[in-house]
Formats: sequence, C-alpha cells, structure tokens
Amino acid sequence: MFRLLSRKSAYDPQLQIVRHLVTDPKYGFLRQLGLTIENPGLYDGRWGGSGKVIESISPATGKVIAKVRTSTLQEASNAITEARKAWPQWALLPAPTRGEIIRQIGEELRNNLKPLGRLVSLEMGKILPEGIGEVQEFIDICDYAVGLSRMLPGSMFPSERKNHALLEKWNPLGVIGVISAFNFPIAVYGWNSAIAMVCGNGIIWKGALTTPLVSIATTKIITGVLERNGVPGSIACLVTGGADVGETIVNDSRIPLVSFTGSTNVGRNVAIKVQERFGKCLLELGGNNALIVAQDADLEMAVRAAVFSCVGTTGQRCTTTRRLLLHSKIKDEFLGKLKIAYKCILERLGDPLDDNVLYGPLHNQHALDEYKQAIDSALQNGGKIEFGGKQINRVGFYVEPTIISGLSSKAEIVQKETFAPIVYVFEVNSLEDAIAFNNSVQQGLSSSMFTKNLGNVFQWIGPHGSDCGIINVNIGTSGAEIGGAFGGEKSTGGGRESGSDAWKHYMRRATITINYGNELPLAQGIKFE
Repeated sequence: MFRLLSRKSAYDPQLQIVRHLVTDPKYGFLRQLGLTIENPGLYDGRWGGSGKVIESISPATGKVIAKVRTSTLQEASNAITEARKAWPQWALLPAPTRGEIIRQIGEELRNNLKPLGRLVSLEMGKILPEGIGEVQEFIDICDYAVGLSRMLPGSMFPSERKNHALLEKWNPLGVIGVISAFNFPIAVYGWNSAIAMVCGNGIIWKGALTTPLVSIATTKIITGVLERNGVPGSIACLVTGGADVGETIVNDSRIPLVSFTGSTNVGRNVAIKVQERFGKCLLELGGNNALIVAQDADLEMAVRAAVFSCVGTTGQRCTTTRRLLLHSKIKDEFLGKLKIAYKCILERLGDPLDDNVLYGPLHNQHALDEYKQAIDSALQNGGKIEFGGKQINRVGFYVEPTIISGLSSKAEIVQKETFAPIVYVFEVNSLEDAIAFNNSVQQGLSSSMFTKNLGNVFQWIGPHGSDCGIINVNIGTSGAEIGGAFGGEKSTGGGRESGSDAWKHYMRRATITINYGNELPLAQGIKFE
C-alpha cells in the first residue's frame, strides 16, 4: 500500500488526510475515477469537508481502502443553501434541455461503466456482474429520463363556465433530499436523481456511511457534466456523514421531499419528522419476501430463480427471498435440488472483483453479527439447519448461504428482515394457504409464485392475492426493471421510484383556471351580485 496526502480542504487549510490505496494493478480503476487524490466527503460546488474521518473498508478483506473526511452539520446546511441558490437556474431550463444534460450524464456513466462497477464491488462487496449491472441501472434510468423530458404531461379539462380554461400543470418541488443505503450505493440514487433532475429539481445526497468512495466518484462524474454545460455543480450536492447529517436533511424545511431507503424503524422516524414540518416522504423500507412454488411449477426454473433471489448480493437486497413456501408434494424434491445448487454456489465463492466469482462477502462486521444472531434465534425456536449456517474461515466477511426449516410462521425471527443469505422454508397445501402466508408479515415489498395454472396466476395478482407492491409470476423476487414503479406496501413504506408515474413524487400539481372572457361566472351556477 502507499499513502497520498490530501489536497487542502476549502474549509480547513490545515487539513491533511492520509488515503491508502493498494498498488496492485487490479485497483487501477480507482485512478480512472479520479480517486488517487484525496476527495473530502462534501461537494456543494466545491470539494471540502471538515467533519470526522471515516474509513472505507473492503468487505472481501476487512482492510481499510481509504479514509474520507465527512461533513459537519453546518456544512451540510450550507450545502442545502448552495443547492437552493443553483436551483432556479436549473428549473428555468426547458425540460428537453435538462434531458440533454441527463443524456450526457448517462454517456459519462457509460464511459466509466466498468471502473465504477468495480468500485461498487470493491466497496460494497457485491460480485462484479452485479456491480457493473448497478451502474448500468443508473445509465438506463438516464435514458428513461431523457424520454420523459419530452413527455412530461399537463392536462386541459372542460370547464363548466363560459370562456374559461381549466388546466393542470406540474412544477418541480425544489431541492430533493436523497438518503440511500449501502446495498445499492449508486442505483437508488440514480433512480431518484435522474428523474428528479429532469423534472427540474436539485439534489442533496447523503450516501451510506460505509460506501463513501462510490458516492464521491459518482458525484464527480455528474458535476463534471453539469459544469461543462454551464450549470452549477451544486445542483447535485453530496454530503457524507452519519445519522446526524441525515437528520439535517430530514429536518430542514427547505427540502420539500426526502427520499429515504433503509430500515423500517429508521424510515418510520424519518416519516414522522418530515410530516411534522408538512414535507413529503418517499420511503423504500424493509422487505420480507416470499417465493411460492406450486405443485405444478417448473421446478428447474423455480430453483434457478430461488438461488439468485436467496443468495444474490449475499442476501443483501431488499427484494431478497426470505421465505420459501413449497407445496407439500414437491417440497422434498425442490429442497434437494436447491441444496445441490447451493453447493455449486459455494464453489464459486471469493473476491467479488474476480470475474468467475458468483458469491461474495457480507458488507461488514455488523452484517456478520446479524447473520449469526438470526441463526442462533432460529435454532432456539426449533429451527433446523438444512444447509449452511456458519461463518467461512477466511479473511473478510464471508458466510455460508443458509436454509432453515422447522420454524413457526409466527416466530419473531421469521417476521423480521435479516439482511443476510438466510431463507426459511415452509410447507403449504394450497394456494390459499400460501397467499395467506405471504401476506402474514408486516412488510409488503416483493413476492413471487411459480405455477403453470392460469387460474392461480389471476388469483395471485388479484385483490385477494399478494399484498405486495411487486408481484411476480415465474420469476424470482429480485431483479426489477426500471420501466415499472419500484416499491412496496405496509411497513415497506408505500413509496414508488424509477419508472411508470413515479416522476409525480418529485413535482407539485397545480390546478389552474383561466378566464379569457369579459364576464365573471361562478362555478356551480352560484349568483353573488
């Protein structure tokens, strides 16, 4: 490893942080992303930051990759001020002009697809195809936003009054707060920022405390494009820090909408605080997703889907399958096939930056502790380990993908979302039982059923079927496309991001009446003369 001194911070001339970067050529992509010099964790039109130093740790090795200087609370507030200053210029650009700039951001992301994807894998721990795929998701939503810039709608309705026009217009909200999570350190920000910006909003982003390098590199790419187009980079501000910095965003009345991705418990507090100031929330919270395998299902397809849904991203997706609901007549055969697949997955375990690896580490020590605690709780409540259940003896935060049976559906650990590759298996005897089981948890994000029966399909997607925001048939619970709105019901928060009409979250609706005549009639025929 070697050390580089930081450049001087705009906020503290004496600031010198040491960044550690490995000399292995495999990490040359850090230089491609401009991360070979110190990047403080605050961007509000200039790079800076004078808060405490945090460490970025590689999940694959448990070693420090870099040290980043966070934002103070005052600096976070100042960043909101700078974004607000820049917002009128951005909002006054024609929507297609904003779309053209978003197109350029997408192109710049394309140019950095592989290095940025490798950075996601290095810092978050997901395997390389998933790291690159996450950046591709941001690129895709940029393409979607470009099209949206030519299609943002308004409406005209018939007026009951003579010589009156009744219109509906959508306007941007202002500066949007985005608080994202470690498991998708770039894609969730992409969903929000591309759509919110093309609608005419500025952004202030607080990425996860444990993935600051991804946030910094992404912000460098975006602000570079903005500035080349004569737009202040502070339209896309970045603040780095912990819960206190997040609370600054949540509590600031200058931010009309806060998009929060994270746990249900934290999301509940965010919603209360934002609502107290009459702000708006877009919440993407916990999932406790079930995959149903009916008696008539294609088992080969179902097993393949279950493997990715259960162990993809090492079980650290909000859409990860946590519960397998297997018809009694196919349960044993399905489990046998699933265990064989799990054994193959373990043969492809390793450094997520290696091309042939399919299964990487958990994100950090906290995730490892949660994994162990969940297994202990399951065993104490009568659970039986069908596969896995142990930490893997190697450097980094590696664990075995785990299958557990024998628990009650009402067991506390089954009702809880554990962000780890643990799936609980249950036997069901009818579709009605399976649907009731699916709906028996507090969360309502993603759900899936494998069947060849058309009647089953329409029962599953109907009003008395799955109560989740995402309902899948013959695919797993993970892997949403950007064209559809993403989000869930119940304690998942009810938010919708990405495609469909999710753009409406980032705009305010105005009902407009224009009298272009010489009389002043009132609605409903009221006379007041």
